[in-house]
Amino acid sequence: MGLPGLRPLLLVLSGCWAAVRAQTAATPAVTADNFTEAAPATSGPSASPAPPGTSRAPEPSSGARPAPVTDVAALCVCDLSPAQCDVNCCCDPDCSSADFSVFSACSVPVVTGDSQFCSQKAAIYSLNFTSHPPERIFKLVDQVNPSVFCVHITNYKPALSFIDPEVPDESNFDELVKTSTGFTLNTESDAALTPKLDAPGAAKYEVPITIQSIVIQSLNKTLTRLADPEVLPPSLITAGHATVCTNVVLEVKYRLTYTDAGEITKADLRLLLGTVSSAVLPLQQKFEIHFVQHSTKPIPLSGNPGYVVGLPLAAGFQPQKGSGIIQTTNRYGQLTILRSTTEQDCLALEGVRAPVLFGHDMQSGCKLRLTRALPCRLLAPIVKSLLVGQGFPDYVAPFGNTRAQDVLDWVPVHFVTQSSNMKDSCQLPVALVIEVKWTKYGSLLNPQAKIVNVTARLLSSSFPEVHSGSERTTLLSTAVTFVDVSAPAEAGFRARPTINARLPFNFFFPFV
Repeated sequence: MGLPGLRPLLLVLSGCWAAVRAQTAATPAVTADNFTEAAPATSGPSASPAPPGTSRAPEPSSGARPAPVTDVAALCVCDLSPAQCDVNCCCDPDCSSADFSVFSACSVPVVTGDSQFCSQKAAIYSLNFTSHPPERIFKLVDQVNPSVFCVHITNYKPALSFIDPEVPDESNFDELVKTSTGFTLNTESDAALTPKLDAPGAAKYEVPITIQSIVIQSLNKTLTRLADPEVLPPSLITAGHATVCTNVVLEVKYRLTYTDAGEITKADLRLLLGTVSSAVLPLQQKFEIHFVQHSTKPIPLSGNPGYVVGLPLAAGFQPQKGSGIIQTTNRYGQLTILRSTTEQDCLALEGVRAPVLFGHDMQSGCKLRLTRALPCRLLAPIVKSLLVGQGFPDYVAPFGNTRAQDVLDWVPVHFVTQSSNMKDSCQLPVALVIEVKWTKYGSLLNPQAKIVNVTARLLSSSFPEVHSGSERTTLLSTAVTFVDVSAPAEAGFRARPTINARLPFNFFFPFV
């Protein structure tokens, strides 16, 4: 149960990656499940498809891949509906002459293979509207690539099809463990991964796997990190009537770093080894694989997917219809309220904001002095800017990991203005109240917090004009409340079966 048990997993991972690298290095093959030979309106030569590459016999649990189709006359990328004619798809074999007569144009006029070849066939489709009824015209011509770096011939036939992998199961698992000799460990804590393919001429791909850390877990769940990350072999120890196995693999974490081209450049491994007794059987192991793109920084989220209590709300605005959501780079500045300070002077707090954190009801405020030097009507827009802040968002993300391009998923912020009208008075905003309604979404075992509604109310009060020499102080406040609108979970039971039994009319004869 030690590290050698990881060999089948690493072997399958390396085999799949090498197959993909070999596939992209040669001519891309197009598979066809429901395609047949196209019936052209006018006769023409047809190129024969290239023979598919030799592959291994598939296991019963892995279905055989379809044979590659390299004949351009049989390729049709616009044929999306099986056994039906697609509109304006001139290469669709399901279309008849009656269908071609109502086409307006050919959506795919030219079908070719790989443009990197020096010479290749090209299928050209067009419509003849001068004939009655209009008909389709098909031509098969030779195209020449004038580039000096063109590919003359493909000498790696297996690249035209995917190699059927051997899927581990209960019947062949032990055999794969014996034959997988590509995983080795050395004293430098590196693992060399070298898959061997059955296809002739297959290139070998090696990825060094560096063991970053090894943590030992005891029977009482105490964790100890080894100073020297060297894999320890498992051993069986008998102490009295108890038998324990040490250095058992409990958890494996891979971290694969890849480039923009999809090439894996680095692989890190973290292991958790533990001591297991016969009393805890069966044993559950945990495997994780994380893919990280090179030269990129992870974007912090407020939840995955549901919001986490204490993290800021993701918010933004949509500059124009049809565009994505624009968010500031400061995730703690996307939705904010006033921050209370010891000065308590509103005009001195301009720009000092506090983020709205999920699940935290907050309230803050400051004092504003109304004097003759600051007329109420000129002060109203300044006070509104203090309460709302710069760039108040129009949308709030329903989940902590909602993407900016998924505009339809975002929750709009309903902005409501409430005021009281009085004669000979000035309307001055005094409070901003934000109400966030959220619900528990998903499974009862692991519910996720989802925001369903956000309402911002800007409350205004009427103030009389300040006379000469007088001064008045008012309080400005902002508040955020979170309301749980989750419906109570109810256990469901199946309805009792009803028996619709009818007795014959003479069942009680001759008593009734």
